[in-house]
Amino acid sequence: MNGGTTFHFVTDGIHSALQSALNAAKEKDVRPGGGVSTIREYLNAGLIDEMHLAYTPVLLGSGESLLLNLDLNALGYEVSSYATTSACMHVQIARRSQ
Repeated sequence: MNGGTTFHFVTDGIHSALQSALNAAKEKDVRPGGGVSTIREYLNAGLIDEMHLAYTPVLLGSGESLLLNLDLNALGYEVSSYATTSACMHVQIARRSQ
């Protein structure tokens, strides 16, 4: 892509994709992408350290739900901060410290 961004598509699982991304990042942050089902897989595996969600009051119709039937508390996550404005609510979710 313009600006030097390179995408690598990994098809042998989330653990392999994460390891490849960590190796390429060389101590920098890694942000998984791929849509709701991919993020749900990483959450269920406990591989997300923190996640920022921005909610805006717009009805979008049908689609895949990020948090449906996920018990984030049981998976070891908690709300670490939140902020609201008239246009949006920001929620920071983080893995609890052990």
